[in-house]
Amino acid sequence: MDISSSDNAAVIAQLNAVQDDPVRLLRKAHELLGNKLAVMSSFGAESALLLAFVAEADPNMKVLFLNTGKHFPQTLAYRRELADVLGLTNVEDIGPSHERVSDRDPTGELWAFDPDACCKLRKVEPLNLASLPYEVLVTGRKRGQAVTRASMTIVEERADGQLRINPLAFWQAQDIQAEMQRRHLPPHPLVAEGYLSIGCAPCTRPVDGQEDARSGRWSGLNKTECGIHIAG
Repeated sequence: MDISSSDNAAVIAQLNAVQDDPVRLLRKAHELLGNKLAVMSSFGAESALLLAFVAEADPNMKVLFLNTGKHFPQTLAYRRELADVLGLTNVEDIGPSHERVSDRDPTGELWAFDPDACCKLRKVEPLNLASLPYEVLVTGRKRGQAVTRASMTIVEERADGQLRINPLAFWQAQDIQAEMQRRHLPPHPLVAEGYLSIGCAPCTRPVDGQEDARSGRWSGLNKTECGIHIAG
């Protein structure tokens, strides 16, 4: 089913009707949208739960993983492990081309003096290109992760008309951890070291119990988002 801007209201209404059940929501979205839907996953600290819901709904659902070239090696190993454990059969690694990295970040140090440009090169542009075939993207964002996400809804319509589905928007961190343990999902190995939100290695640090999960991202900078969840 192809959707245009005029169809969004009908699609949103059908998705909102099942938004309280993540698996039903994902099944309904896939039923309505088929290959026009993809799941974005960082294979980070809390990614296992959303991906478990995806596997339960349809293990062949497209999952996009942004391989920025700056990930912790533990994240790359976890991406392979989790896909295998859950039986996900359609995970695609996307990232910047070697030519663009060579041209705009030849030393690999762009993150140190212009993190916005680094995110644009390694995340925003590759995702924009890879997501062109998809009219709806599923994310693992939660309201409690940061103040920038505090008012998000489960089904969102962006300014550019694209829909975003956030099945875990209202889940609390303790509920996610409890459900991951109940399902015996393997944790990201860096969580035990205090990394509660895991991005690229140079721009991520552990956090203590007094900080929100994303405070370890771009610490000390006036930056809380990489840009992939900002329309336009």
